[in-house]
Amino acid sequence: MNTAMARETEMNPVQEALKVYFGFDSLRPGQEEVVQAVLEGRDALGIMPTGGGKSLCYQLPALCREGLTIVVSPLIALMKDQVDALQGRGIAAAAVNSSLGAEEYRQVMQALRRGEIRILYVAPERFAQENFMSLLAGLQVALLAVDEAHCLSQWGHDFRPDYLRLGRVREQLGWPQTIALTATATPHVREDILRTLQLHEPAVVISGFGRENLDFSITHCESRKAKFERINKIVSRWKKGIIYCSTRKNVMLVFDALASQQVNAVAYHAGMSDEEREFSQNAFVSGRADVVVATNAFGMGIDRSDVRFVVHFEIPGSVEAYYQEAGRAGRDGEPAVCELLFNHADLKTQEFFFEGSNPPLSVIRSLYNMLRFECDPATSELHLTVDAMAERLGKEVNPMAVGTALSCLIHAGAIQRFDVPGQLAKGTRLLKPEVNFECLDIDRNALEEKARRDHLKIEAMTRFAYSVGCRQQWILDYFGEPDTEPCGHCDVCSAAGDEEREELEGDDLLVVRKALAGVARASKRGPAGEWVGIYGRGKIMDMLRGARNASMHQFLTSLSTYGILRNLTDAKMKALFRAMHEGGLLQSSGGDMPLITLTPQGEEVMQSRAVPRMSRRGWCGSSSRRPARLAQNQTQNLLVSMGLGRLDKELYEHLAELRRDLAEEYNMPVYRVMHNETLRSMATIKPTTMEAAMRLKGVGPWLRTHGLRAFVELIQDYEES
Repeated sequence: MNTAMARETEMNPVQEALKVYFGFDSLRPGQEEVVQAVLEGRDALGIMPTGGGKSLCYQLPALCREGLTIVVSPLIALMKDQVDALQGRGIAAAAVNSSLGAEEYRQVMQALRRGEIRILYVAPERFAQENFMSLLAGLQVALLAVDEAHCLSQWGHDFRPDYLRLGRVREQLGWPQTIALTATATPHVREDILRTLQLHEPAVVISGFGRENLDFSITHCESRKAKFERINKIVSRWKKGIIYCSTRKNVMLVFDALASQQVNAVAYHAGMSDEEREFSQNAFVSGRADVVVATNAFGMGIDRSDVRFVVHFEIPGSVEAYYQEAGRAGRDGEPAVCELLFNHADLKTQEFFFEGSNPPLSVIRSLYNMLRFECDPATSELHLTVDAMAERLGKEVNPMAVGTALSCLIHAGAIQRFDVPGQLAKGTRLLKPEVNFECLDIDRNALEEKARRDHLKIEAMTRFAYSVGCRQQWILDYFGEPDTEPCGHCDVCSAAGDEEREELEGDDLLVVRKALAGVARASKRGPAGEWVGIYGRGKIMDMLRGARNASMHQFLTSLSTYGILRNLTDAKMKALFRAMHEGGLLQSSGGDMPLITLTPQGEEVMQSRAVPRMSRRGWCGSSSRRPARLAQNQTQNLLVSMGLGRLDKELYEHLAELRRDLAEEYNMPVYRVMHNETLRSMATIKPTTMEAAMRLKGVGPWLRTHGLRAFVELIQDYEES
């Protein structure tokens, strides 16, 4: 028998189980490689997009050989869905988590001892219980499957400290064959998974992150009203989907707005009771509700294939979270849309969550000392809600940060949290009340590293929101898939083929850069160098048109950009600002009276370092187009006259070195070659032509003749590199 025939015979039981239990004739790409590796006895790491069928990669092998398969899963709702589905197919499956009563837990343990369970779902914290681990050690564990494996990496978007125990669990169980699965894993996360689980020569199968049936788009919304209008259009067209909100308050606002439009919707957030959340989840999964408005607590493992849209009402905290949540659309392979409604002001919510997830060491210390001071001396216990603890620590303390600090103390072995009969507040018990905070086993470096990584995730998500390239290509590059092609159907790719959006040049480009310079002049720099809005759009438009009315501030009339676009009518000015906002050049503070300023992309365009793609409809006053180089020179001259721009310190050092070389060559002081003020202007404006450089203040006849070209060529080389 040849190798191909032998493999076909070997796979027959697998194909039979696939058909009998799951109703499929064949495995999907990626699934087959992982299943084959598992059947060959190898450890494996599988990276598959949401909807790629990860659960089948361990469920199918579990049915084709003897022994128990243990599945580590982070959510009770996810376990319940999986166990219910398996039992419905006649497969002996069970779950062990905190939702089980004492009798239910006893029955599961007895079934395990009798060998009646093939697949057991376990919450990661359960492995900390010695009795449970002793039971497992006496069983034949054929396979350990770690679902949502990104949870064990601090680089992951949903890090769970209990997952870090799994490497030790493998050792205690005698190093069983292990498979780790996730949909969102950057190269950093993959390394963490392999290192923590200590997989032996694993098969690493990455079936790709791309979802060809999903259309990604980002809509820049100046106000909440604009978001509601956009949601109404999406729901009206696509009917069935998920709307994610960052806060419970916004969940209810969006839900009420949909209900007023007679949309068949349900709400889901952590502030609801268990019964209410279960009702909403079941209503949506079963199809009784068309739309669910939810916080990100909803959705992991949700098995509804006909979700036609996923809308993010605000920006999520990471690209991983966004892509996993967006990936719940179109699991049936049919077209679906994923849209982010972005307003720069929404980042404040993510900053609040960041502070809550990364309390400074001082907050953890204050909390521990407060617990030691106020606990009952006889029992070492204290019964206070998290909000009450935050109030005791001071009004400026984020209650979410107190919750995170409690988790840090739990994992340091300093406290326990327990339910108090008849009370909503959990109790807190000090395990070592005599131990000072400085003696606790708290890894300060790990806390700092987590904060750094969380900050980088928010920065990456912000870059994505302001990106101007293919959405899917940007995401795939983030997850480590280089050399991908544009998807051809996201909002950017579609706009590239849309005649209404085009790359600006000549007079039109100059108008945009003048308008952006006016916005910059009417803004200020924040502590980190970011642009901060001072005025609303109406005031800035009036300033650019040179309006004289009672409400025009004297500061605005004194700006060098006052009246710089006086040739534009009111209608054209409004169309211009709308096009710049849609093109991602402006950002709004949100609220009832939003303030506007530049986005990072807007600054790039203003500084002549980028050319925007924008609609020209409604604001272009002339069809004549002078060369873009002329527009760039005029813009640079304008920026010099206004003193705008950000100093490029690295370029400044290169220019200063060239100035020293010229001073030595011509035997003169460096200030005679070029004054510091001129050097700073050059490192800020970065002129790439002689014409633009000669307009800089301080460039005299000697410099024009003897050294200016060398400075311009250096800037050209610097910009190209």
